[in-house]
Amino acid sequence: MSGERLDRALLAAGLARSRTHARRIVEEGRARIGGTPATKVSQQVPAGAELTVVDVPDGVEYASRAAHKLLHALEGSGVDPAGLRCLDAGASTGGFSDVLLRRGAATVVAVDIGHDQLADHVRADDRVIVMDGTSVRDLTPGVIGGEVDLVVADLSFISLRTVVAALAGAVREGGDLLLMVKPQFEVGREALPRTGVVTDPAAREEAVLGVAREAALAGLRPLAARTSALPGQDGNREYFLHLRRTGATCGLDAEAYDMIGDAVHGEDRSARSRGPRGAAGHQPPQHTQEDPRA
Repeated sequence: MSGERLDRALLAAGLARSRTHARRIVEEGRARIGGTPATKVSQQVPAGAELTVVDVPDGVEYASRAAHKLLHALEGSGVDPAGLRCLDAGASTGGFSDVLLRRGAATVVAVDIGHDQLADHVRADDRVIVMDGTSVRDLTPGVIGGEVDLVVADLSFISLRTVVAALAGAVREGGDLLLMVKPQFEVGREALPRTGVVTDPAAREEAVLGVAREAALAGLRPLAARTSALPGQDGNREYFLHLRRTGATCGLDAEAYDMIGDAVHGEDRSARSRGPRGAAGHQPPQHTQEDPRA
């Protein structure tokens, strides 16, 4: 490994699954050369130097960076997947599934439109039901073998507004959903800057509100909203919505508007910047939202 770049050296040593994974390890500050933290993927690794990676949960790296996002969301929401039948919508390499399994989930139905993306250690777990080549739009309890207790979702290139009704139908009454809202896929192509990063807080707030409104129409009550612990692609800010299936369709109340506004703008936002019990720039409707699907 004489003179080899750190990312290539980590891959050659079997400490990373790919150079992308190696870069993530270095960016998270978990790579060590001879016991000393290494902070640049281009750093040269001397011949014979000992390479290590620290903070590896259970001795096996999480299936993806997204795992850390769900970990934070679970801890913040108080949702415990232990013993639950779970659905991971948009499983991809299995970061969310990995977390659910390590937290004691009884079953994880891993759904993705793609094929053969799950990390080997996730796919090999006998608690995982792999449903490759399956569209989230088509989910029903019949398709996934019955209702689940908990839904988690990390979807890209699709708006959650278009699938939240299907997700609501997959969870039992009283069950929870933790959905990651990505404003870059909610604002529409016309409103998305050329950089692909949604920097306007008002646009981010409306993105989360749009998903919450559709969720309410599908019988899901918003319990909490919070910023994801890690940014998304290209530095986009993303948000988790914690929802619970009640079965009763409704519009968003003032508390939900405030909750989402605080998540986007920060809890130290002055109360004077809000309307009466409404989020900044928004007044809660006085009637049930019209269902655009009607």
